[in-house]
Amino acid sequence: MNLFDHFRLQVLGVIDTLVSDGLLPEGMETSRIGVEPPREASHGDITTNAAMLLAGPAGKKPRDIAEALAERLQGLEFVTGVDIAGPGFINLTLDANFWRQRLVEVLNEGDAYGASSIGAGEPVNVEYVSANPTGPLHVGHGRGAVFGDALASLLEKAGFAVTREYYINDAGAQVDTLARSLHLRYREALGEEIGDIPEGLYPGNYLIQTGQRLSEIEGDKWRDAPESVWLEPVRNFAIDAMMDIIRVDLAGLGIKIDKFSSERKLVEAGGVEEALTALQERGLIYEGVLEPPKGRKPDDWEPREQTLFKSSNFGDDTDRPVKKSDGSWTYFATDIAYHADKHRRGFNTMIDVWGADHGGYVKRMTSAVKALTEEQGELDVKLCQMVNLLDNGQPVKMSKRAGTFVTIRDVTEKVGKDVVRFIMLTRKNDAQLDFDLTKVSEQSRENPVFYVQYAHARIHSVLRHCSELFTTEELAPVSLAKAQLDRLDDPSELALIKLMASWPRVVEGAALAHEPHRVAFYLGDLATEFHSLWNKGSDNASLRFILPDDRELTLARLALVKGVAFVIASGLKVIGVVPVEEMR
Repeated sequence: MNLFDHFRLQVLGVIDTLVSDGLLPEGMETSRIGVEPPREASHGDITTNAAMLLAGPAGKKPRDIAEALAERLQGLEFVTGVDIAGPGFINLTLDANFWRQRLVEVLNEGDAYGASSIGAGEPVNVEYVSANPTGPLHVGHGRGAVFGDALASLLEKAGFAVTREYYINDAGAQVDTLARSLHLRYREALGEEIGDIPEGLYPGNYLIQTGQRLSEIEGDKWRDAPESVWLEPVRNFAIDAMMDIIRVDLAGLGIKIDKFSSERKLVEAGGVEEALTALQERGLIYEGVLEPPKGRKPDDWEPREQTLFKSSNFGDDTDRPVKKSDGSWTYFATDIAYHADKHRRGFNTMIDVWGADHGGYVKRMTSAVKALTEEQGELDVKLCQMVNLLDNGQPVKMSKRAGTFVTIRDVTEKVGKDVVRFIMLTRKNDAQLDFDLTKVSEQSRENPVFYVQYAHARIHSVLRHCSELFTTEELAPVSLAKAQLDRLDDPSELALIKLMASWPRVVEGAALAHEPHRVAFYLGDLATEFHSLWNKGSDNASLRFILPDDRELTLARLALVKGVAFVIASGLKVIGVVPVEEMR
C-alpha cells in the first residue's frame, strides 16, 4: 500500500470530525492537502500541510488548527507521537510495529510489491524512438528508447493500460534519399565502381549488405532503369530492410514495440484530409498570411497566402502551415493526422518521446492535440537531451558500421543491455548525459548500476550461506514473513524498512510525473542504505545478518534482506534490468 495515501485519508477523516463538531466550517477544499515524508528523519515519519491549507478558508491561525488536528491525530492507530513544527506542519511518528508490517507486505507480494491501481486501466499511448528508417539507431536514439520503454513499464506498474508505439516516418524526402543511397550500393554489388559516396547520400556500411541482398533478389533489373521506375520499389525494400535493423537494435535493448504505425499508409489512406477536414469544419483551418518571425525579418521572406491551422487558439505562439507551396502536406499536417488516429483508437493520454532538437515543435503539437480532442486529451512531450559517449574521459569516434555516428548496438554489445538501460536513467531526460564506457564497466561505488546489482547479489550470497543453517522451507518468503520481526529494533534496520515502504509512493509519483529516472535514483538510495547496514555488521558483530547462536534474530534479519532483494528486483524490472544473484 501507499502508506502516505493511507494516512492522508486518516487526516481527512479527522478533518471531517472537526467539521462535524463545528470546529471547522463545511465545504472547505481539501484536494491539495498532502501527507509525505518529512525532509529530516529526525522530524518523524510523516508530515502534513493540512493546517496551513485550511487556515485561510477557516479564518483561523494555522497553529490553532494544527493543535486541534494534533490532538485527534494522536489517537490514530500506530501513531506514537505528534509534533507541530514551523508555521503549522504536523509531524507524526509511527510505531515500529507499523513498519514491521510493511516488511510482511513486501515478503508476501515479492517483486510485485509497489504495484498500484491509480491508473485504473486508463489507456495510455507511449510513442518512442520513431527514428527515421534510414539506418541503425544511434546512441541518442538509444536514450529515448530506454526512457520510453521504462516509462511504459512504470505506467503499467501503476495500473495504466499502455501501448508502446513506433511511428515510422516513411513518407518524407529522407526515404527517397535512402532509396538512392541503396541503389548506389546495389550497383556496387553488381560489380560497378561507385567511388566516393556523393554528398547528401547515406555513407554507412550497413547499406553494403542490403545492396547485396537486393542484387541477389532482383538481379540487374533496376541497374539501368530510370529512377522514376526503380525509386518506389527500391524505397520500399530499403525501408523494410532498415526497420529490420532497427528491430534488432531494439531487441538488443530488451525492447518490444506493440504497434508500428506507418506515416505513408496513413497519408495514402486519406488520414490527413480526414483530420484537417474535421478541424476545418470547426473553423480551425483557414487561408491566411503569417507575420514574419518576431524580432527579425529574413531577406528572402515575403508575405504569401498559406493554409494554416489556428494553433495560437490553443497555446502556440503563432498559427502554423499545414500545406507547402507545392500543394503537398507539411510534416505538421501528417503529425496532426497521426495524433488524430491515436485519439480515434481510444487514447486521450498520449506521451511522445523526442530528441532535444525537436523542442521548437512541442507547442504546435500540444495545441493540435487540444484541438483534435476538443481539449479532452493530453499530449505530454518528453525531450531527451544528448548523450556524450566517452571512453575513459575521451570522446568516442564514429562507428564504421554507421558511417557518421556511434550505434546503440555497438554500445550494447560492448557493455551489455542492463548497463545501457540503467545508465540512461541516471539523469533526468532533459539533462545531458555523459556515458563513459570505461566507468560504467568499473566495479565501484561510483558505478550506479554495479552498486545496485551488488546489493542484490550480496543478499543472495547471504541466503546461500544460510542454506546449511535453515531448510528451504524456513527460508521461503512466506515463512520469513512469520519470523519474530519484533527482533528488528536497531534504528538502521527500521530505517531500511521505512525506505522499502516508500517504494509504492515512488512508483505512483514517478508514473504520474512521467519520470522513470526517479526509479533509478530510488534504487541507488536503497542500495546505499543496505550497504551501510552491511558495513555496520562488519564493525559490530551483533548487527551481522547471520548469528549462528541466535536463530530467531537471524531469521528476522534474513526476512529483512529478502525484502530488500524483492524491492530491488521490483525496481529493476520496471527499468528493464535483470537483477543478478552473483557478480562476475
